Amino acid sequence: MTVSDEPTAAGPTRADRRARAAVSAMFLTNGALFANLLPRYPEIKGALDLSNTVYGLMVVAFPAGAMLSGLAAAAIIRRFGSAGVAVGGTILTALAMVGVGFAPSLALVALALFLGGACDAVTDVGQNAHGLRVQRRYGRSVFNSFHALWSAGAVIGGGMAAAAIALDLPLGVHLTISGSVFCLVALTAYRFRLPGLDAEVRASDDAAASARAAERTAPADGVTDGAVTDVPAPGPRRGRVGLLLAAFAVVAIAGAIIEDGANAWAALYLSGSLGAAGAVAATGFVAFMAMEFLGRATGDRFVDRFGQAAVARAGGVLVTVAMGLALAFPSVPTTIVGFALAGFGVATVIPAAMHAADELPGLRAGTGLAVVSWLLRLGFLLMPPVIGIVADATSLRAALLVLPVAGIAVVVAGAMLPGRRRPGTIDA
Repeated sequence: MTVSDEPTAAGPTRADRRARAAVSAMFLTNGALFANLLPRYPEIKGALDLSNTVYGLMVVAFPAGAMLSGLAAAAIIRRFGSAGVAVGGTILTALAMVGVGFAPSLALVALALFLGGACDAVTDVGQNAHGLRVQRRYGRSVFNSFHALWSAGAVIGGGMAAAAIALDLPLGVHLTISGSVFCLVALTAYRFRLPGLDAEVRASDDAAASARAAERTAPADGVTDGAVTDVPAPGPRRGRVGLLLAAFAVVAIAGAIIEDGANAWAALYLSGSLGAAGAVAATGFVAFMAMEFLGRATGDRFVDRFGQAAVARAGGVLVTVAMGLALAFPSVPTTIVGFALAGFGVATVIPAAMHAADELPGLRAGTGLAVVSWLLRLGFLLMPPVIGIVADATSLRAALLVLPVAGIAVVVAGAMLPGRRRPGTIDA
């Protein structure tokens, strides 16, 4: 029997709803695993007596590993299936995090981070690919809700790390416990995945769609009488596909730059440049993540109503205005509000780019998603040193102008994202 991801007229089945819960668990797990390590970075820096420069190079090992493995994700998914890749990558990422916890030297810490990043990149593509399969089964947007669970997982992971620090748990013990918990969650989620290999399912759906198109264009009595019948419109040319893929990559990279601005620099800017106390400075990142979660939790409704392009471009405008005003009129309250609004604005940007790339015709299953996922990591890899160099030469306030500029990039390149779907249509 052929397995299909096409939605049924009756709506999602019980198996579809279970698969949605499974993908949600995968995203939450992925967000929580690495977040358990982030709050303990200062502890590693102090234990190894690292300078800021060496520390920065150590941290870059994670996205460097992701860049190396990311483009192989599509081929791995075609061979083993998106759910299997997501869960297997989760287990390997957890093992790498445990390696960080027990590594006795800088070289071994960097190696473990590099391997963790490589596994995380493949996990990321796998869970997104399976999430898009679930969305096609639903016949409406549910993709942003998965990324909302990633944000929730990051908050949970950060809270677990804070508790471990308060309890004075050794880093290796802490990461072993967190890794074991989330590996168990991932393995449980695997039981409820959608069946079949992604490429085979997509090929089956494409064949069914072509057959329906042929039926619609054929005469009712099956006789042409020499008349010319309509044929399905050809897909976009190769050059057009390349242009669209480039635009989606720009959107994703801009979203990564905005997210990294909050992850790496919000607390430092509030404490160092604006003189906020440590507890207050941390609220910049917390406000960003909380509002990003809210934006992703509600984003599917807006996408279904207005389309990906309109929602993403409106978010780009919000990021540009909010961060532009926060940097133009610097104060602790305006900066926290600025980061919070930026989090809401960027919420649907990366999911929109991933979804649009995965739906591009003329590409093998998973290729568009893998390429965009790989390229967006350029933002995480390149922006920290660029912002640091500009900040040292001028000021961190000036360097953070890259955030409203990234918002403008979303507005411009986001015009290439899909618009609102007509009633009765489904994702290809």
